[in-house]
Amino acid sequence: MTPFEPPAGRVAIFPGSFDPLTNGHVDIILRSAHLFERIVVSVLLNSEKKPLFSSEERIAIIREVFREYPNVEVDAFDGLLVAHARHHRASAIVRGLRAVSDFEYEFQMALMNRHLEPTLETVFMMPAEQYTYLSSRLIKEVFSLGGDVRGLVPSVVETWMKKKQDAGVKR
Repeated sequence: MTPFEPPAGRVAIFPGSFDPLTNGHVDIILRSAHLFERIVVSVLLNSEKKPLFSSEERIAIIREVFREYPNVEVDAFDGLLVAHARHHRASAIVRGLRAVSDFEYEFQMALMNRHLEPTLETVFMMPAEQYTYLSSRLIKEVFSLGGDVRGLVPSVVETWMKKKQDAGVKR
């Protein structure tokens, strides 16, 4: 086995809203793709939030960004994450931690997921240092105020955001 060959059969779920996908997300996904045979980027369908992109658009964007990575898949889910993980026969959930403030919530979720499905591990990963301050919410806010998001999101995402802006969609 080479140092970057993932263990055979290991599948991980990377859940989130990805509205929009940031370079911090991309960093975690690419590094996870080296650790697992398959990484399923799972778009959370949350009807209570007002997303910039529909779930279909977010899925299309993520697929476009990772089109050259055959072990990165994209799916959507609602309901319990552990049920979604079971459906994909995942052995792990990957979660990103940007700061200490993320830890308490993520720790509680990891313990609840372990309670619901003891065989499912949670793997915490920190993004590369230059992305530790990024969040989808912050990207949307900066963009809506006319700020430059180049280098903070994949170019594909920036293009989609500009299309929304040109179409007059409120952010």
